[in-house]
Amino acid sequence: MDKNQFIGTRLDGRYELTELVGEGGMANVYRAIDVLDNRMVAVKILKKEYSESEEFQRRFRNESKAIAVMSHPNIVKIYDMGFSERVQYIVMEFIDGITLKDYIDSEKVLNWKDAVHFVIQILRALQHAHNRGIVHRDIKPQNIMLLTDGTIKVMDFGIAKFAREESRTATDQAIGTVHYISPEQARGDVIDAKSDIYSIGIMFYEMLTGCKPFDTDNPVSIAVMHMQNVAERPRNINPNIPSGLEEIIMHAMEKDASKRYQSASEMIRDIEAFKANNQIIFGYYNTAPLQGQIQYFTTPPSDRTKREDSIYQDDDTNYYSDDDDEGEYQEQSKSLVVPILTAVTIVVVIVAVIVIFLIVSNGTGSSSSTTAEVPNVVGMDYDEAVLNYPNVEFQIEETDYTDQYDENVIYKQKYDAGEYIKKNDDGKIELPIAVSLGVQKVTIPDLTNYTYEQAEEALSSLGLEIEQKKIESTSEENIEAGHVIKTDPEAETEVVVGDTIVVYVSQGIAVDETDVPNFVGMTLEEAQEECEARGLVIETVEEDSEEEKDVVIAQDVESGSVVISGTTITLTISSGVEPEGTVSYGILNLPDTMSGAYTLNFSTDEGVIQSYQFVRESLDDGSVTVPITGTGSKTVSVSISSSQSGKTALIGTYTFDFTNETFSAISEDLDTALNSVILVTTTTVTTAESVEESEGE
Repeated sequence: MDKNQFIGTRLDGRYELTELVGEGGMANVYRAIDVLDNRMVAVKILKKEYSESEEFQRRFRNESKAIAVMSHPNIVKIYDMGFSERVQYIVMEFIDGITLKDYIDSEKVLNWKDAVHFVIQILRALQHAHNRGIVHRDIKPQNIMLLTDGTIKVMDFGIAKFAREESRTATDQAIGTVHYISPEQARGDVIDAKSDIYSIGIMFYEMLTGCKPFDTDNPVSIAVMHMQNVAERPRNINPNIPSGLEEIIMHAMEKDASKRYQSASEMIRDIEAFKANNQIIFGYYNTAPLQGQIQYFTTPPSDRTKREDSIYQDDDTNYYSDDDDEGEYQEQSKSLVVPILTAVTIVVVIVAVIVIFLIVSNGTGSSSSTTAEVPNVVGMDYDEAVLNYPNVEFQIEETDYTDQYDENVIYKQKYDAGEYIKKNDDGKIELPIAVSLGVQKVTIPDLTNYTYEQAEEALSSLGLEIEQKKIESTSEENIEAGHVIKTDPEAETEVVVGDTIVVYVSQGIAVDETDVPNFVGMTLEEAQEECEARGLVIETVEEDSEEEKDVVIAQDVESGSVVISGTTITLTISSGVEPEGTVSYGILNLPDTMSGAYTLNFSTDEGVIQSYQFVRESLDDGSVTVPITGTGSKTVSVSISSSQSGKTALIGTYTFDFTNETFSAISEDLDTALNSVILVTTTTVTTAESVEESEGE
């Protein structure tokens, strides 16, 4: 079949193919215009020579099935699919970029910061897939797209496997590209997510060294190397690779899957720890740390010893050196064991004596120069914490999505704030922490025309809740009964994991539409009659209000809107109970000349509703605030009485709106009222002259 025969044609009257942009093993990819949504898309069409093969059809459908249940910024989006006797195709987002292979070929060797940036994104995409039971099985640079802004997109899930399906091995279907396959994949064993981790390790190795760990002209030989040979250490090829990063690569490339990273999140954790301190040593292979490096053990010593053996040896073959003096080296190493253990024992004893001496002489209190106080960094941005606490060596041991903390914010620390812990050799305390990845978000896929069961499965796999609403579709939508018309929020909207998505399911083609009247002010009975006449369905919620019982006070669909007959309208009706509220009445800046005890009285036509007493001298800022609780709207008179003078004066008359918890003055004269009740004290001045006059009398 001519691969260009589709150019200029329109699939299903919607996708107009304009250009061939890629050729794969079993399908060709075309640039196309989605004439309905007016957007550029990529259309992958299964080649004719494979379209009659059940195996290739299964693989092609697997790809659409795999991507359809995933929604992640680092995975190519799928929009639509079509399967007929004439043509089978998948419609995906069009990626304007190059493959990671093209980028590696042009750069030869990537700097470690770029490589880490790419690998983190690939791992997050795989973590998303693995969490949904999907193993990619063909991770390689050719299947990774790189956008101009550095964003990574993982694509081509053509041989992806659903973990919950009946397991298949590499012997009954195509395996991944031989340069990147895992040992268990090459053997034909059952594989899982750890196989993708191995492929990531190979790709990481290639990015930082410029070469593949195993490479010959014979694909079978390469597969055997993956099963038997140990790769040369990356730092032997490129000494600029940090030791910690080399450990991460070799740990991902362990031949025994049980000794590899067990998940993408585990590998992400170590990379994040390396990013925080690129001098870190993880201790997977008993590598002695250089001066200034931190040894960060993530596995028990017994496991680290096993990994040491597995990385340097395979069976009885030594791949580190072919020299005949290897046996001499091993004998020499054994002969040094006893002296080394003796020396270590002596050192331990000396150190123990010194420690005991320091404890006895200085005590174990927080004032010791060998300890420091742990700060409280929970809730603090990680970068700010590093900047503000230079005496703390932060170790990221956990990263996770959280609802309470923004991205890059510390949400947990191993030691409590205020606790004193020992400093390391650099004079710093080591504080393991957990850093938030922010709120986990997903993108709602376009589920139009899916059955409700398919839509429910797709949304549930994204961690979303589903609410079903059945309505009739319009003649323009033409959605058959039981299939999805739309979602709320709509497709391509980014939402938080755990959000509820409303799925509108067709009950068949609607024959009528109607406008929505203004129900506010109607009684419930009147509203029901109006809805029945228009073919609308009513749901009600009750709320306290000043209106009479069963009077409509709000509606969820705006009046004048045109909706399909059968649409549900939610009306808020009055309970007939006035809502209770609290009005805070306040007087500011009482004069300094005012002293003694006073009473504020709040009265309505029905009498005093509340009294409040205060002593002027106890008010530090000269202000008084009185909370008044009530319902509805009332006219309230406020007066003030003095205990000293016995006088009472009207401050003002107000409207108290308890519903909205506000008040406004009808009339008010605070100064006059205060001057009326304040007790004025007259001071008598006695002079010498008055005394003499008094004595004369």
